[in-house]
Amino acid sequence: MKLFLIGYMGAGKTTVGKLLAEKLNCTFIDFDCFIENRYRQTIVQIFEEKGEAGFREIERRILTEICSYENVVVSTGGGLPCFYDNMELLNQTGITIYLKEDVEELIKRLSSNKQNRPLIKDKDPEELFDYVKTNLELREPFYNRAKIIFNAKKCSSKHDMNQSVEELICLIKL
Repeated sequence: MKLFLIGYMGAGKTTVGKLLAEKLNCTFIDFDCFIENRYRQTIVQIFEEKGEAGFREIERRILTEICSYENVVVSTGGGLPCFYDNMELLNQTGITIYLKEDVEELIKRLSSNKQNRPLIKDKDPEELFDYVKTNLELREPFYNRAKIIFNAKKCSSKHDMNQSVEELICLIKL
């Protein structure tokens, strides 16, 4: 089994992914943490040193490697499905799950953790809203190509999260 959680930053990919991996007895991989460990730099440092284009090249190389793994649940970076032919590769090698969330909820979640996110760390509230809204509209055509589209609103509390993960497991096994 190979599951790829995709969606915008702040949608809950890591939180859902950890629980999903635990319940399915799979290895969990947080894509950004994997890159940071491999390159011994934070994502912010990689962006600063290599720019977004350099980061996306690294991301693609790591994706090719991870696609060869088995029994994994992978929380991808928010932009990963939108570059190169990454979405096709994800769909060819595993089950893709889009955790869909609305702009207002994403803003709430992202506002408290901007410093760890290089694309939004310097944005004021209005700029953040405009950036997320515009980017989500650009990325959604890629995200919507996922095999499963799941409403991330269902994952707002710990109880809801457990129930949602059970629901996802049922969808995966169909």
